Amino acid sequence: MKTYVASPSDISRKWYLIDATDVVLGRLAVVIASYVRGKHKAYFTPSIDCGDNVVIVNAEKIALTGNKYKNHLHYHHTGYPGGIKSKSYEDILEGKRPQQAIELAVKRMVPKGPLGREQLKKMHVYVGGTHPHEAQKPEILDLQIMNKKNKREKK
Repeated sequence: MKTYVASPSDISRKWYLIDATDVVLGRLAVVIASYVRGKHKAYFTPSIDCGDNVVIVNAEKIALTGNKYKNHLHYHHTGYPGGIKSKSYEDILEGKRPQQAIELAVKRMVPKGPLGREQLKKMHVYVGGTHPHEAQKPEILDLQIMNKKNKREKK
């Protein structure tokens, strides 16, 4: 029995639309990373970019469980001595780029290197309910149907 390995000519790409309103961030990031990498396809090959394009709208309305909104910190380093910086989800979601919360979560779930950077280019995150990809006719992915734990009502 031979193992099937997909080649770039075998790959067909689709567009998917996800509404992030009241969706738990970690569960949303897992689904996005899976679709961007192509792991939901039968012919998934780890060394080939066989993922689909994913459009995420309403990025500022994600839900966080527990005390992550104020207590969970994201660190980055400026490159200078003593240049470590941190931001909480509160700062990210109420700042200029609330879509950065989803981008950071998904970025850490895809492979590091040239293949992962190429896969991340297929993720399009937008604040608000509109997006410029209507011409591609994206299919709607409803995360509530996938698992009831994916959506939480904000308190």
